[in-house]
Order: sequence, then structure tokens, then C-alpha cells
Amino acid sequence: MKFEQYNISSEIKKSLADLGFKRPTDIQFKAIPSILKGDDVMAVAQTGTGKTAAFAIPVLHRLQQQSFRYDKRKYEVKCLVMVPTRELAIQIAEVFQQIAQYTDLSILALVGGVDQSPQIKILEKGVDVLIATPGRMFDQLNQGHIDLRSVETLILDEADHMLDLGFIRDIRDVIKHLPRVHQTLFFSATLDKDIKDLAYSVVNNPIRIQISPQDPVSKNVTHAVAYVGMDDKRFFLERLVKEFPENKILVFVRTKVRAERVVAAMARVGITALAMHGGKEQDDRLSVMEEFKSGAIKVLVTTDVNARGIDIPNVEYVVNYDLPDVPENYVHRVGRTGRGVQKGKAVSFVSPEEKPLLDEIQKFIGKPISEMTISKDDYRETVSFSEDVPNDNWQLLLDQHNKEMEGMKKKKKKKK
Repeated sequence: MKFEQYNISSEIKKSLADLGFKRPTDIQFKAIPSILKGDDVMAVAQTGTGKTAAFAIPVLHRLQQQSFRYDKRKYEVKCLVMVPTRELAIQIAEVFQQIAQYTDLSILALVGGVDQSPQIKILEKGVDVLIATPGRMFDQLNQGHIDLRSVETLILDEADHMLDLGFIRDIRDVIKHLPRVHQTLFFSATLDKDIKDLAYSVVNNPIRIQISPQDPVSKNVTHAVAYVGMDDKRFFLERLVKEFPENKILVFVRTKVRAERVVAAMARVGITALAMHGGKEQDDRLSVMEEFKSGAIKVLVTTDVNARGIDIPNVEYVVNYDLPDVPENYVHRVGRTGRGVQKGKAVSFVSPEEKPLLDEIQKFIGKPISEMTISKDDYRETVSFSEDVPNDNWQLLLDQHNKEMEGMKKKKKKKK
């Protein structure tokens, strides 16, 4: 079935055609009809399956069909989308805006870390779709700049991640501000007991949808492990970047400090890279993301803030500079490449102390990751010929020259 055959507005069909959406993905095919009917939906789907469009398309159609019936009141919200991170809020807002481009519907991403004044001006007019992180949303709610009494649809996206970040109380609190009768769409990448308990506390007789491929990792991604000493990882990253200078490379590290150090190490060898982590101001994070998305910068070093839900086009390589502590995050990280019909590569630099983490990851994905064979000569060459390390041969020659000079000076002193 093609999108042009769906019972959705001509304006939305036009935008989908512009975006190159011809046929729905599995999650879209299963979710859209139920959401159009107004059912509650509880969906389990991995990142990269097209789940944002799965709820954006039907929700926008329903709002558009109703928009002529009402004038938005001051601070009114018709659809609330709650997400765990700022970056995800901005990305989801972009999807909504693209699909709604030929409609009169208003969409706003409400996030912290930026000046609230422009956001308040938009909220004052009322918005059809508000995509928000819990912190900034409750801040504006308490200031009286958001009215949730007319919300028709509540969407919880990346619900498992929200639970991990401790947002369960925020989710329960927001429901107290909603009308008793409303549609709830619950999307999560996993469904353990805690997620089930949360889901069934917010949805009413939901349609259950589960998209669970046998292989949790996209078939479009090839994986490899390189056994590299912890202190030598920077040399192998340098070599990879210089061998593929035109490729967009996303590098994952464990901490904010680590991200900055890797960027500094790349700078020392003439490689321009940017760091992305939760310690940066929101304006800086948006600027960094834009530079990487556009291809102005080819190397982005990030923490797991970018591991989930973020859609960055044309990432050829994902590098696990550090292995994640949580095996599931490996799947989210490598899901940043090989998206849609594109092919991608994921390489993990594994030090001896990280071997237990690798074992857990392989157990989680249900298969071993192929090992890159690095000969001793190749390893030595990678380290020795880095611009960040003096070449061993040159150093030997310099040492020999210095000894000869010292010897000549001693001979001259004896002659005197």
C-alpha cells in the first residue's frame, strides 16, 4: 500500500511526496490506521524504523481535519509530545514541520538551555503540536504559559529512555493536567516490566504493536572490532579519518572530558573535529549538530547524548572509541549509520580492560563481532607514523647525531 492510497489530507500527501515517502515502513503500516481512528497505541520499535512519521502523519491529519472548527485559545496545546532530550525534541519538531509544511498547523519544540522569550511568544498564540522535554515544559506550565486542558493526544516517545533518566514522575504529573478523555501514543525501543507498568498506567485498552527483527542491529551495518591499547586509540582514529577524509564519522566516547580530549588530540594532528555532550550550552549543541549534519565538519565526538533517536544523514562510520557500559547502547550507537537503504560501518576500539564489555555486547546482539586483524608491523606503523608521536627512526638518528656532536666537542677540548 502506498501513502497516496491512505485516507489522509492532500496537503500531507504532497509533503510526503516531497520527502520521498512512497510506502510506509512496518511500524507506519501498523500504527497509522489505529492512530487515525483515535485508538491508544503502545508500540515497541527500534530506532531507525520510521516511528516518528508513524505518529506524526496521522496526528497531523486529525488536527488538520479539526482545525477549522476551533480558534486556538491563548497558550492552548492540542497535541503534546514528551521526549527525553533536547536534540530529540528538535529533530521530532523538524519531522512534524516537514510533514505539515502545506498546512496551517503550528509546531513548536520547547527545550531548555535557550532564551525562553521567543518560545513564550509562540505559546501565547496557542500551538497545535508541542514537542517538549519535561524540564522546560513544567517550567512554562508553572509560569502559566501552557494550557493543557484541551490536549487531545499525548505522545510519549523513547519512553524507556525517559524512564532511565528518572522522568516517570514527570510523566505521571503531566497526565494530571490533561483532559480525562484523550488519546495516548506510547513508543519505546524496549518493553521490560517497568516499561509495561508505566505503559499500562497511561494508556487505555491500547493497540499493541511490536516491530522486533531477529537481528537487533540493522543489516545495512557491517561491524568490526579492533583490539587497541587504551592510550593508542587516538592513533587509530587519526589513521581512519585520514584514510577516509570525505566520510562523515561519528565517534562515541564515555564521558564529556573524554570527548574534549579526543577533539584536542585530533587537533594536534591537523584534524578538525567537534565535541558534543551534555555539558555544552544548547546554542553550542545546535550549532555543532548543524555543522556535522551539513558536512561542514566531518568528525563529531560525542557521548551517548546522541546515541538514541537522533537522525543524522549520511554517517558512513560510527566509531566506538570507548565501548558503552550498557550493551543496549551499542545498538543505539551503531543505529546512527546504515539508516534507511544506506550502508554503514561500525568499528569498535577495544582495549584489554574493555573485553568484558565486549562479551556483554555480543551476548546482547546474539552474535560475535568480527575481529580486524592488525599485524604487529601494522600496529607499530600506525602509532609511529602519527603526527602526534615523534618517528622512532628519526629519533634514533637525532640521538646518534647528538652523541657524535658531543664526541667532537670532547676531542676539541683535549686538543686544547
